[in-house]
Amino acid sequence: MPGEIRNPHSAAVTRREFVKSAATATTGLMLVTPEIAFGTRANSTPQLGMIGCGGRGTSVAESFITRAGVRMHALGDLFQDQLDKARTRMDGLNAARGHAAIDAARTFKGPRAYQDLASSDVDIVLVSTPPYFHPQHLAAAVAAKKHIYLEKPVATDVAGCRKVQELAKKVEGKQSVHVGFQIRYAPEYREMVRRIHDGAIGEIGSVQGYYLAGDLPRRDVAGASAQEAKLRNWFFDRVLSGDVLVEQNVHVIDWINWTLKARPEKAYAVAGREVRLDIGDVNDHFVTVFHYPGGIHVGFQSTQYMPNWGDVAVRFLGSKGFAEAHYSGGVFIAVPQNEWKAEAPPPTAARQKPEVDPLSEATPEKVKAFVESITTGRFHNQLAQGAESTLSAILGRQASYDSREMTWDQLLKSNQQWKSDVDVDRLT
Repeated sequence: MPGEIRNPHSAAVTRREFVKSAATATTGLMLVTPEIAFGTRANSTPQLGMIGCGGRGTSVAESFITRAGVRMHALGDLFQDQLDKARTRMDGLNAARGHAAIDAARTFKGPRAYQDLASSDVDIVLVSTPPYFHPQHLAAAVAAKKHIYLEKPVATDVAGCRKVQELAKKVEGKQSVHVGFQIRYAPEYREMVRRIHDGAIGEIGSVQGYYLAGDLPRRDVAGASAQEAKLRNWFFDRVLSGDVLVEQNVHVIDWINWTLKARPEKAYAVAGREVRLDIGDVNDHFVTVFHYPGGIHVGFQSTQYMPNWGDVAVRFLGSKGFAEAHYSGGVFIAVPQNEWKAEAPPPTAARQKPEVDPLSEATPEKVKAFVESITTGRFHNQLAQGAESTLSAILGRQASYDSREMTWDQLLKSNQQWKSDVDVDRLT
């Protein structure tokens, strides 16, 4: 897998460790020496710490606990109510697997919580704070020599992406770092992309993609200051989130980069705020054309305002036929005499109607691969890839802001650096 590096310090697996790995075969993990995998502790359950206890973070943490054999060990957040809610949920998941509850001494609150958690006795740090803070919080975890799962996007501006690229060089071969682009781990998508790379649809001429999403809920807290309200509703703030194209749509842009084995050379775009006008300053729609090497044009559209309906899909148009995949629904290749489609899983008690649901296994498969990279000593480093995909989305965003075609080189030369007016020190 790209970015996968064998740790040169890995020792051979002993008989005792092999027996232990057999006992944990259901997790699919081959354990390396305790000193390599989990520092100086006994080689038992990996200990996870989460910085940023919102909805996405707790959802990913649940996959870590229920699907990758990890225990939630520490929590960090700026707000006490977020900590309390997450602690209740994580303690329940820990208890269901025979793990101890989170010690009160390992719940860190305030603007320095990310530093306190990173320097604690966790093995893995999950960074799920607003994207504006990702480079800063990533740097603390790298300095503490932790393994890191960083949510996407890696930053909201060019300078932040450059910082992440610098950190990528520091961790190479020493720590395992994943970026939260889970689409790459969905079995159905992986099979489709494999077939495309093997020539199933011939030469790709153009690509269509869209991310048509509904509006997001507002988070109201009685008595909150304007700055606190902005931070709690960071999705709607350009600087904190990166805007819709970077914060949300980057999933599909990364998907396209992965399939085309390239990043865009230039882009032009338009965007606007026409429907959602009651909160924040992010746009509610983008229409973007990306130019990729080889003359491949990618048309991409996104919305984030429609009620009760949405769809996310990519269609790769080739000389032999096309491949198409949706978040919920079909994943298939349409080529005369050589068609393929992902099969729906058998019905279960929870899901009577079988349907293709690629995302259901994407995050679980990703966190399992991440934990396995640690326990085997074959560390992954996805920071460079994550920075490239984030910059690809920023390229489209800036083309829309500047109302002109923008090249990759022009974007990098700008070294754009945003400054938020939210002062977290005042929110304690």
